[in-house]
Amino acid sequence: MADKDSSAGTLIAAFAVGALAGAAVALLLAPASGAETRRRLARRAREGRDRLQALGREGREFLQRQTGQTAPPAADPRPGFDRARPESL
Repeated sequence: MADKDSSAGTLIAAFAVGALAGAAVALLLAPASGAETRRRLARRAREGRDRLQALGREGREFLQRQTGQTAPPAADPRPGFDRARPESL
């Protein structure tokens, strides 16, 4: 399970780095005025925040559904093994 958590963390980090790099390139190549660029960045930041909140909500809902679907732990197999053991000797 730790591998999946690590994989998800790596994916999120890669996404964040890509978003920052894209924002930097956009700022360097932006033909708009400073005020317009700031408005765009603010709007994109709000959109990103909203998207991350929605993904977090979906993730929590998914985990809640999954925990509700897990099987109960298996019964202890030792009593059956101990009963069968003398017969096999």
